[in-house]
Amino acid sequence: MTVNVTPHLNFRGDARAALEFYESAFGGDLVITTYRDMGNVQDPAEAEHIVWGQVVAANGFRVMAYDVPGSRSWSRGEDPFFVSVRGDDVEEITSAWKGLAKGATIVQPLGPSPWAALYGMLKDRFGVTWVMDVLGDPDPS
Repeated sequence: MTVNVTPHLNFRGDARAALEFYESAFGGDLVITTYRDMGNVQDPAEAEHIVWGQVVAANGFRVMAYDVPGSRSWSRGEDPFFVSVRGDDVEEITSAWKGLAKGATIVQPLGPSPWAALYGMLKDRFGVTWVMDVLGDPDPS
């Protein structure tokens, strides 16, 4: 039996833009279903909001997202979670970092660290904090 854990991000009207952004950074396939697609439109202004969406890449990257309807309370919060992306390929992680860094606030620049060959943290333009690292020999200094 296999168990997978996938971050499921909640937005209010930004899920499509966020999923498209993550697809551009990580590659993979984007699948979305709107409230209109489901025949479950409570508020006409939210018909094109995402009720279910995901990006799945061949390298194992997965993220899901949806737009919390206006009828439910929702708050982005202040650092309610981090999304960790860990890999063993410096080029792949660096490429994804560069994609996510567009419009982001860099918390810790991507570089060697005492616990990983490469580590960085940023808060993307949607307010999601990403922790990225490359497994391997840590910085000996």
